[in-house]
Amino acid sequence: MTARPLASRTLCLFDLDHTLLPIDSDHAFGDFLVRIGWADADAFRRGNDAFYAQYLAGRLDIDAYMSFTTAPWRGRSPTEQAQVQERFMAEVVRPQMKPQALELVRQHQAAGDLVAIVTATNEFVTTPIAAAFGVEHLLAVQLERDGAGTITGRIRGVPSYQGGKITRVDQWLQSLGARWGDFERTTFYSDSPNDLPLLERVSDPVATNPSPALQQVAQERGWRILKLFNDQEIHR
Repeated sequence: MTARPLASRTLCLFDLDHTLLPIDSDHAFGDFLVRIGWADADAFRRGNDAFYAQYLAGRLDIDAYMSFTTAPWRGRSPTEQAQVQERFMAEVVRPQMKPQALELVRQHQAAGDLVAIVTATNEFVTTPIAAAFGVEHLLAVQLERDGAGTITGRIRGVPSYQGGKITRVDQWLQSLGARWGDFERTTFYSDSPNDLPLLERVSDPVATNPSPALQQVAQERGWRILKLFNDQEIHR
């Protein structure tokens, strides 16, 4: 991408799962693969649930998880992969895209903010979701491909997980010819304490549909708390 001057003076970043969506798209995609018969129901669901518990506890082995979660589909043909993305979007994701989340994104875009989704879910699952939200910039876990273009199950570059989200944002801004100091305000919406590094980095952290642990931190620090999916907003 060619670097270009930025007109925006505000940077707005969104987490995805349980922030813009009321579901975890990564875990839901695993359940979807079981439902369509691409993954063994008992074995895959046990593994999927175990990794999700790791994530909630803040100790996800993301390399092992990426190898596990891509295994049922990475050997499929590009046509099959595209079809499963379309079905997942139609049957699972789009019914969970709430008007208030779409409107929040559009408000920032209409204000001229530079908007990006920064997520620990992989790019295969999230690229269609970002497009459905109308967000051009997606910083997701990147998947390594071999010389033939086949996904290997390994991660390419720094995973956008915990502190890695800051690294990925730094790299992305640099690709645009920008840096943090170019923005008068920086905002990040997230539900998870896994995102504390990035929440602490921005000028305006917003604990969005927060887990109990993040809500406690937000209340202690006087951060804005947004309950996006029940129209309740809490200010300290």
